[in-house]
Amino acid sequence: MGRFVKLNTLRNQIFLGFMLVMVIVLALVGVFVYDQVAVLLRNSAEKHIQQTAVQTTGKLDALLGQVDTLTAQVSTNATVQRYLAQETEGRPLSFNERQSLQQEVRKFEAYATGIRSLELYTTDYRRLFPLDEGSLLSRVSSDWIHRADYGMGKLVWFGEDPRDPDVVVAVRRVRLIDHSYAHGGYLYLKLEKEYFELTDTSSSLRTDSREAMGLFDQAGNEISSDFAVPVNSAEILHREGETITLGNENYIAVQRRSEATGWNLVILTPVDYTTEGISVLRTAIIISGAVGALLFLFLSFILTTMIIRPILNLIRAMRGVRLGTLKPIPVSSKTMEINELNNTYNQMIDSLNELIEVVYQKELIQSRTELKALQAQINPHFLFNTLEAFYWALDEQGEEELAEVVVAMSGLFRYVINRKDEDEWVMIRDELEHAERYLLIMKMRMLDRLSWRIEADDASRNVPIPKLLIQPIVENAILHGVEQRLGPGTVVVSARKSQAHPGYTEISIVDDGPGMDEETIAALYASMEKGQAVSSKKSGVGIANVEQRLRLYYNSDQSGLHIASIEGQGTTVSFRIPDNFPVLKGEGAGHEDDIDRG
Repeated sequence: MGRFVKLNTLRNQIFLGFMLVMVIVLALVGVFVYDQVAVLLRNSAEKHIQQTAVQTTGKLDALLGQVDTLTAQVSTNATVQRYLAQETEGRPLSFNERQSLQQEVRKFEAYATGIRSLELYTTDYRRLFPLDEGSLLSRVSSDWIHRADYGMGKLVWFGEDPRDPDVVVAVRRVRLIDHSYAHGGYLYLKLEKEYFELTDTSSSLRTDSREAMGLFDQAGNEISSDFAVPVNSAEILHREGETITLGNENYIAVQRRSEATGWNLVILTPVDYTTEGISVLRTAIIISGAVGALLFLFLSFILTTMIIRPILNLIRAMRGVRLGTLKPIPVSSKTMEINELNNTYNQMIDSLNELIEVVYQKELIQSRTELKALQAQINPHFLFNTLEAFYWALDEQGEEELAEVVVAMSGLFRYVINRKDEDEWVMIRDELEHAERYLLIMKMRMLDRLSWRIEADDASRNVPIPKLLIQPIVENAILHGVEQRLGPGTVVVSARKSQAHPGYTEISIVDDGPGMDEETIAALYASMEKGQAVSSKKSGVGIANVEQRLRLYYNSDQSGLHIASIEGQGTTVSFRIPDNFPVLKGEGAGHEDDIDRG
């Protein structure tokens, strides 16, 4: 344990803290850079693969377009159209006419590459040339013929010929232009598979990526490929983006479908090719992190030495301070921060000496203040005695109404002034009596313009409540409610057990004044929330004070004031308090039954 304490120095803490921060920063930067660059490398490889796929698909479409153009020229040739029209009219061609037709078609074959043969058939599937007798049904199935019919003159590709795996078959239905595009026969095409070799021109685009391509027809038969090993088409088709193993190497498959033929072009790219830059990146990040950590270790050692040495000198100087009067220390350093620390310490010494003197003076002042406080206790007593003398003088002169007001004022002052600070809690009956005294005084001022009523059941009167919560709301009801009416107004103060919230007592103050609109109510809530005066004349401080005290006493957002008002019909201000709250140290004055004043 002692050895650990010796090692737990500021220098070691700074050193370890710097190293920890450096390791975390290097690790985060390394991981971030590695992840981002790896993503960029993968994206670049994927874009390259997609570009190769697009270019290869484009070449395939160009080859297919050449064949489509050739067959279209044959099917629309005037001689072909004339002889097929003759056949459809029921006049079979002679042998010489068939020879002439064959020579005409052979001219087109001379300008094309990869075509093994072109054959022409009538609508009833009879072969016109070659000159040997045969049927289209002996070449292709009836399903293929139906597909050619459905193509309505378009070249329909069927893929590998089941009878000859070295050729690819396509059929075009010939339509007679001069006979409203009526069905005139079929043009049967056989192409060598070598025609679809895609690697010669595209290899220059793929450079050294070692990509392999394969072209498969609808049935999964291989049309063309440069795969290093034989593959099963079912294993690589429809596996877009997956990893495929061929031989001893893993490949990523990219697949594109030809819209013209329905064939599938599959490009396999070695996984090593897409990730060959990531291993180099990983090595570079590790070496950079190690070099950075060693460099930071050396610099941290130098920095901690520069920081700690002046502090140790300051500690040795501060140990010279002895008990008694504190004296400044004459310690200086070439470092600006250490000099500032020395100056701050010397200022602290001066401040402590001054505080000692101030404390002594405050003790004297406190003694004098307590004496003045004892003398000030006489002032409320003098006020109450004076009001009592007013009462007896008015009573002797028969001014009973004024005497009653003076008694109410005396009770009002006693309730506010004469209670001890710790006696903050009273009963609801005490608050109602205090509100009654206030209403009596306001009745004297407003005469017939004010009538009031206090309603409370016995159970509610004995519920504890913080002092001076009801009277400020009553005052607000008179000021903003009754006094704003043209005629007489009424204030009703009630305290009853809440039916909707068992265990709570609800206190409400209702006036029949002009009421408020929703905007005014919202502004009132905002002012109470901030504890500010409700109006620009600084009125309404009392109701904001009540709001804040309710929230502080009962520690709940639901314990504040609830305001309901309708323009022209008056305002109701209410709040709820729990029945079982802290027991009071003393109870208030007695209470009366429900009081009705008018």
